[in-house]
Amino acid sequence: MGKKEFDDYYRALYGGRWDRLAGALGEAARRGPYTVGPGKPYMIDYASVLAARSLRLPAQGLVLDACAAPGGKTLVLAAESAPQVKILANEMSAARRRRLVSVLDEHLDGETRDKVSVSGFDAAAIASRKSEHSRFDGILLDAPCSCERYVLGSETHLARWTPVRPRFLAGRQWALLSAAFLLLKEGRSLVYSTCALSFEENDGVASRLLSKYGGGVSLDRPDFREGEDTLYGRIILPDTGSGMGPIYVARFRK
Repeated sequence: MGKKEFDDYYRALYGGRWDRLAGALGEAARRGPYTVGPGKPYMIDYASVLAARSLRLPAQGLVLDACAAPGGKTLVLAAESAPQVKILANEMSAARRRRLVSVLDEHLDGETRDKVSVSGFDAAAIASRKSEHSRFDGILLDAPCSCERYVLGSETHLARWTPVRPRFLAGRQWALLSAAFLLLKEGRSLVYSTCALSFEENDGVASRLLSKYGGGVSLDRPDFREGEDTLYGRIILPDTGSGMGPIYVARFRK
């Protein structure tokens, strides 16, 4: 496969917009500093800040950042939650988990850092334990995804790309989202986000949650104004978002 197949796949999704969107993806992402108290600023895409802020944080309890590395969204959750809220930042990859710990240690002041614990379990598999069900008072799932901006910037990854990739990742994303729903307490907030462009990885995954759990889950659309509506959420794309994104966000209430 390669760039032609990549372009053909996304042009089928975005039509005449694709060339402009691909050009924006090929440019450096727009980032800015996010600072927690007296801590060192962390450079982050503001669209990622909006995704983290979309979670309706509880007044107290335990919040799960299910796939937390490299840690930018965890910083937002820790900084903007009440003192009585604890954050469990989870990352299965040992190498990425070390990066996560480094970011938290470097950018959070001591009191805020004490709110955050780090774990390394498989967020999709842990839901097989009924003892874990309804454990969390809020969950942010920023799922592993196609990350087309990164693919376009790497000749190696672009040469390896095939249409199977979004389909494969959507399967993993569904396993993570359905598990997160089981881990969430009733009445609480769940945010699903990706930096992907495809329907398969975004609304396609969100629609499966709504179909499977019916009246047990309600759509709670994110309320930031940036970006554009999709069937079930909002997406910020760099061609119209001044270089921000891509970020897709869907929010649910159990």
